[in-house]
Amino acid sequence: MQLVRRWLRMATAPALVACVAMPARAQGRPAPVNAATIVQQGNGHGAPACIACHGPQLLGNAAGGFPRIAGQNADYIQAQLAALANGTRKNAVMLPVASSLSAAERQALAAYISALPVPAALPTSVDSGVSAASAAALSHGERLATRGDWPRGLPGCDQCHGPGGIGVGAAFPPLAGQPALYITNQLAAWQQKTRAGGPLDLMAAIANRMTPADVAAAAAYYAAQPPRPAPHAARATPAGSRP
Repeated sequence: MQLVRRWLRMATAPALVACVAMPARAQGRPAPVNAATIVQQGNGHGAPACIACHGPQLLGNAAGGFPRIAGQNADYIQAQLAALANGTRKNAVMLPVASSLSAAERQALAAYISALPVPAALPTSVDSGVSAASAAALSHGERLATRGDWPRGLPGCDQCHGPGGIGVGAAFPPLAGQPALYITNQLAAWQQKTRAGGPLDLMAAIANRMTPADVAAAAAYYAAQPPRPAPHAARATPAGSRP
């Protein structure tokens, strides 16, 4: 009998060790999220590297119309990724990307990206897309940005997005330094009702009062402005994630 007991103890010991060493995911706990890896390499199950479209420093891609996301408000990033994933913000490129991110990955990415540095000027390798804009268009864009056109029901963009388009909170993202094509595409999305209009449906109303010349001028003006980080504190990285 003692030999049987001894054999049972020896046989069950490896199983106990294996159970203790079982990965956290196998025990029902989610694996930690490495946001930096997703930015640089993707998440390995559908979402490509963020840098593939948004550039090596996430400062945007003017030719492709991809925005600068470095330094954006964390709550804004997370809300937009959720909207892109559930289809309330329609974008054929970002839908499969956002849909491949878990809620934890979206939260970790938002915290990580919002904390990235924003340079005082865009690198020469990042063309903001305003080289062809005329002085008259830039002047018109400045008027729309700073004063608006109240007879047509257009408030100055800076009234919501902050002086110089610096961005205000999670509802009004920075416009300064964004590619002109990106700004143009977003105004078109509001006109075509493929993107929610934000608080009080404000952006949908404004975009539909803008002429093509207004859109081009405002986009060129803000693209020509130096980028700057939004005045916000980045959300703390979720427990268990590694930025």
